[in-house]
Amino acid sequence: MTFNTLGLSDSLLRAVARSGYTTPTPIQAQAIPAILSGGDVMAAAQTGTGKTAGFVLPMLQQLGPRTRVAPGKVRALILTPTRELAAQVHDSILTYGKNERLSSAVVFGGVNINPQLKALKRGVDLLVATPGRLLDLHQQRAVRSAFR
Repeated sequence: MTFNTLGLSDSLLRAVARSGYTTPTPIQAQAIPAILSGGDVMAAAQTGTGKTAGFVLPMLQQLGPRTRVAPGKVRALILTPTRELAAQVHDSILTYGKNERLSSAVVFGGVNINPQLKALKRGVDLLVATPGRLLDLHQQRAVRSAFR
């Protein structure tokens, strides 16, 4: 099996190839088609098995290409328990989404909130957040769903 058989767009396949991957891991081979077909997925696997790509790649495909997200809105949210994981997930979004016309941001505590507020004010297609900072931003009315 190759990534070409999973139903990903050409632009995402180019990003995967540029990253040096040719064969999906078992979790990717199962999760990507299920997510692309609209299914819900709950999965567990060891570190280093490609879980992040298994959900980021189909999310990027489902979000794009569309018109620009409205100012102050968020189209999709990835919630992570730690800022280290949030940063890692956002790096994957930047790597695999390089050819996509999507905006993304990562928000977590322990850093200046002002750049995060600025990004959210512009609107974000894909937001990666930790629970504490997301609640803080919600209380400040800085984050809203694009689907409301």
